[in-house]
Parts: sequence; structure tokens; C-alpha cells
Amino acid sequence: MEQKNRILIVEDDTDINNLLYTALQKAGYETVQAFSGTEARMLFQMDKAGFSLILLDLMLPGIDGYQVCREIRHTSDVPIIMLSAKGETFDKVLGLELGADDYVMKPFDTKELVARIKAVLRRYVHENSASETEAIPKECVTYPNLIINLTDYSVYYFKQRVEMPPKELELFYFLASHPNQVFTREQLLDNIWSYDYI
Repeated sequence: MEQKNRILIVEDDTDINNLLYTALQKAGYETVQAFSGTEARMLFQMDKAGFSLILLDLMLPGIDGYQVCREIRHTSDVPIIMLSAKGETFDKVLGLELGADDYVMKPFDTKELVARIKAVLRRYVHENSASETEAIPKECVTYPNLIINLTDYSVYYFKQRVEMPPKELELFYFLASHPNQVFTREQLLDNIWSYDYI
């Protein structure tokens, strides 16, 4: 059985933390909640299984998100997505320079946040697998003279890269992964855009 990605949610606002918890559980992730920087640091240090990603609010009681990020980066390269109501360029740049992989402004759309989490995890897994082995990525479909790679969102036809919008590429990949099958519009929406897409 494939192990679920584990996400640590660090957010002092109980409502937002619970909203994220519910959304990520629904998206298939295993989640752990922390409500302060001190608690996040303790959970991270004690966790033996390892978190796949950390959602980190900046404005936290006690130790703020910047300090938590700085401390984690001393020992780990786990992906970190910062959450903040601060929209100044300085705050974003500081967060990214401290080692965050993405910066999401509040208020945010949970579906967009889940998409960003998937993208960061995909990039992280791809970078790690590329450093370990040059094997063909798992999310890759190959045909004679055609390669559709969902890991880095690339399409090559006769060794020439074909530029495609992300959703178009996902649709192309899905259809290529299921040759000789017919899908209804609803099935495509469910698989590519998710069932609650309007």
C-alpha cells in the first residue's frame, strides 16, 4: 500500500487550521496540526516518519514562522509553503530567501493551495529522484517519437519540445495513459479538474 504524504500544518488561527486540515484530508493527505512555532519545532524534531511538506504561517505566537523556517533549514530540505496576510514584496522575498518553496497570501482558495502543494511535492520528488537515478520518471508515458512527462510538465515529439498549457498537458497525459478507452465529459472533469470544479 502506497504511503500517504504527511503534511504539518502550522497555523495559530484554529478556524484556518481546521479548514486546512479538512481540505488536505479530503485531498488524500495525512495531516498533523500545530498551533504555535514552539509546537511546530517540537513536532518536527520528534517526528520519526518525516513530513513530506510543511504549511507554515508567518505570524505565530512565541517563535514566528521565519524563525521556524530558519531552524528547519539547518537540518532538512523538506518543502515549506509559507502562509501570510503580509503581501509586501519584502516579506515574500525574505520568506523565499530563508528557504521557503512557495509563498501563499491570505485569504487563499483551498483548491489553489492544494494544487500548489501538489506542484511543490512533484518538483521535490522529481529533483530528488533525478539526483539519485536517471531512470524514467513514474509519471511519464512514452510512445514511438513521443514522450509525455507529467513530472516536469514536458512533451517531446520527435525530440522537439512541444509547449502546452498545464491543463492541456494533464489531459493529454491522462488520455495517453489510457489508450483505446473512451471517457465522458464528466469523467474527464473528475480526473483532470476534480469533481467540484465549476
